[in-house]
This record gives sequence, structure tokens and C-alpha cells, in this order.
Amino acid sequence: MTAASPPEILRAPLIVEFPFTRSLGPVQSAFLSGLRERTVLGVKTSDGRVMVPPVEYDPVTAEEIRDLVEVAATGTVTTWAWNDRPRSQQPLDTPFAWVLVKLDGADTALLHVLDAPGPDAVRTGMRVRVRWAAERTGAITDIACFEPYEGPAGGAALPHDGDFTDAVTGIVAEARLDYVYSPGRAQTAYINALSDRRTVGERCPSCHKVYVPPRGACPTCGVATTDRVEVGPAGTVTTYCIVNIKARNLDIEVPYVYAHIALDGAGLALHGRIGGIPYDQVRMGLRVEPVWTEGGRYPDHYRPTGEPDADYDAYKELI
Repeated sequence: MTAASPPEILRAPLIVEFPFTRSLGPVQSAFLSGLRERTVLGVKTSDGRVMVPPVEYDPVTAEEIRDLVEVAATGTVTTWAWNDRPRSQQPLDTPFAWVLVKLDGADTALLHVLDAPGPDAVRTGMRVRVRWAAERTGAITDIACFEPYEGPAGGAALPHDGDFTDAVTGIVAEARLDYVYSPGRAQTAYINALSDRRTVGERCPSCHKVYVPPRGACPTCGVATTDRVEVGPAGTVTTYCIVNIKARNLDIEVPYVYAHIALDGAGLALHGRIGGIPYDQVRMGLRVEPVWTEGGRYPDHYRPTGEPDADYDAYKELI
């Protein structure tokens, strides 16, 4: 006889991205508006230090700061790290150095990138200057990068009123996380069981709590959970919320209910959408069961079983 080979651990590419929109106060508005006009602004603190990029509150005294000053577009590298594999959306598509640059007239350093032919061409203390983007919109990317510079140093910081025509008042930052995700041994078994319309958790051999979905180890006892237990399929709504905002790429009409559901035999509740009942009739203690779509690998939603509601004492520890 030959030993059965272990199941293949699942892996899949995962991209998490969203636009983050924020409004700007007077300091950040002036800073970004200045970059659009090839002007670098900082703020002067109560003890006379010049901070670039500017902040709105003194990091020592917490006092509000509004004294804007203009610094030079030249400076000195204070530290650096070489990036030989630029990723999508990074400032340069060729290898570059991440650098902290203390601009002439500033007392703090600005994080940006340095266009250099290789790591041997970069050193702490080297002189650099801003290379401005050809098209500027009022963003940190208006500084295309820094480049080596051998000219004279800039002067001291000069007061600036921060007034610009058509000032930038808000920005949209595109956040993106692109990686390969593996659920691991425990959740791979859980996902494979769902494709067979079974819900399988794992029991802690010490405290005997059944985790669904399984985590591979008990976070309380710190021991592996290898004893698999099939739970459900029915369960109890322990708590819920009514969703009134339609999510992008989700074909579900609002309002709908998203709930914590404690499946029979499980030691904690999982998430699930409630259907087959008006949203305003969903309640704590409602008994529900999974509904599977044709070919679906996991329950589409949960619907009432028609049983009497569970007694509060039966699920209060799972809320």
C-alpha cells in the first residue's frame, strides 16, 4: 500500500485596490498647489525648524502650524535603498533608489526616488535636485524624481503666503495591494469541503472549541487543531446589520442583511447574507440554513428554516 498524498494547498492571485479620496487643509493644499507651480513649501515650527513635507501640527508641542516657507529644489541624500525591480505604478519603470532628501533650507527629509544608473552611483551625502514632471496636477508625482546635481546649494527658507490660483483642495490616492494568497492547510480543507456542500471546522484538543472557518491552531490555547468536525448545515443568527449602500460589482439589491451565523456544533459565528425573508424581519435567534446555487462552491445566502427561534441563552456566548 502507498500512503495517500496530501491535498494540494490552494493558491490564487489576489488584488485589493480602491481609490481613497481626501480633502486637504490649508497647509497640504498649499504644498501640493506649490508643486504644480514648481515651488516646494515647508512649514516653520515654533522652535524655528523647517519641516518638508509640511505638517499641520507641531510634532513636539502639538500646536497648529501655519507659517509657510519656500525651500530650494536642491538637497542632500541622508539615506537610501536600491530598488532593482520596480513594480507597477511606482515613479520610475527602470531600477532606481528610494531616497530621503533634506532639501536646502529644510531640517527634515522628503521621501522620493532618485534616478541613477546603479547602486554604485548612489551614496549618503550626495547632492541632488528635483526633476519636475512635464505635466503637473498638484500631487507628489509632480516631482518626477530626483537626479544627481553638482551645482551650488540653495539659500535659506523664505516666507511664502501659500496663495495659488485655483488651489488644490482634494486628492484621490489609488491604493493597490497585489499578491498571491494561500489559505493554508486548514482553510484549504474547509474550502474543498464547501464545494461538496459540507461545512467542516476543526476542534481544539485542549478547550474543545470548534473553529469555523478553521484557523489551523487555537488562538487561545496555542495548539494545532487537527480534529476535523462537520457542523451545521443549519445555524442561528447571533447578530446582523442592514446594508443600504450598494457595493461595486456586487449584484445584490439594497437593502439586504449581512449576519453572524453560528452553525450548529460550531464554537464561533461566521459571516453570511440572509435571504428569503424581508430585511426588516431578520432578528437575533432566527434559525437559518444555507442556499446553494447550481455549480456554486459556497453558500450563496442563508434562508429561514421555519423552526422556532433559538433561545437567547443558546447563542449568547457566540455574539
